[in-house]
Amino acid sequence: MKEITFDRFIRWAGIGAIVLAVLLLLNYLSSVLLPFFIAWLLAYLLYPIVKFIEDKLHLRIRALSIIVAFLVVVMVIGGMLYFIIPPMIEQSNKVQDILSQWLHQTTHTNDLTKYISNWIERNQKQITEFVHSKNFSDALHTAMPKVFTLVSQTASILLSIVASLITLLYTFFILLDYEYLTANWIKIFPKKYRPFWHELSQDAKTALNSYIRGQGLVALCMGIMFCIGFTIIGFPMAIGLGILIGILDLVPYLHTFALIPTAFLAMLKAANTGQSFWVVFGLALLVFAVVQVITDMIVTPKIMGKAWGSTPPFCCCRSRCGAPCWVSSGSSWHCRSPRSSWFIGNAM
Repeated sequence: MKEITFDRFIRWAGIGAIVLAVLLLLNYLSSVLLPFFIAWLLAYLLYPIVKFIEDKLHLRIRALSIIVAFLVVVMVIGGMLYFIIPPMIEQSNKVQDILSQWLHQTTHTNDLTKYISNWIERNQKQITEFVHSKNFSDALHTAMPKVFTLVSQTASILLSIVASLITLLYTFFILLDYEYLTANWIKIFPKKYRPFWHELSQDAKTALNSYIRGQGLVALCMGIMFCIGFTIIGFPMAIGLGILIGILDLVPYLHTFALIPTAFLAMLKAANTGQSFWVVFGLALLVFAVVQVITDMIVTPKIMGKAWGSTPPFCCCRSRCGAPCWVSSGSSWHCRSPRSSWFIGNAM
């Protein structure tokens, strides 16, 4: 262990102070820098589409290629919403019919407005006493600030929409000069450190490309299998739910949150058809189990193993731990670059 001298202590303290100052500055400017970083991420994801349009469709004007890429993404998102929103509206109408049947069975009336007005007339004295009571005044004083909070949150949503438009504008201009920016960002470092950072960035790019493409293909396969499975068992919103699960699986195992709408749709089908809820929900869980087994045993090892050059058990483990874990540990870089491996090993 090296001796800690006064000079070394001062250097370490200076470096720590600089790092802390940079972090505080980034935190202070986060609201300004966040749209810019999101724009860089979108540009990174859209750049292959822009290059495909330029090379394959021979649309050499970069601005037009970017606009076409934006339109393609909008059409893809619109197509997915087309398969999700109309079935949701249809199922909402079924929920309304079921609630109407329940209301008729419990109150012996089909007019909800008339039922509410009759209830108010019967309980007018109690309602008047409650309005003039101290409890109602206290509740009103407590609720009013929350109403203003809701209004301010609505304004924040509008500002977020404006920020999203600014982010798209950033993305457009980044894509215009994408090659120049990616080739010259290394110049912010001193010349003697540029080879190291260039090699490290290439390793990161290779690893990230492999993960995004592989996991995207896995999510696509999983979404297709869920669509087929839900269609076979006659589940409501089979296509829409399958697309939703495929999108959620872009982050491994996040699709388990889809069990919540699945349970709701199972309850809806059980109420509509008279079947047992547990039978309907059990069939849906069976689809989840079968698709998960096929994905983990066949799809993920084939796709991610080929992308990473790893054995099937190891690539299953890495893909399900998520990208940040294995990128930060350097497990995917170890065989690609001795320089990157040396840097990560010393940092650890």
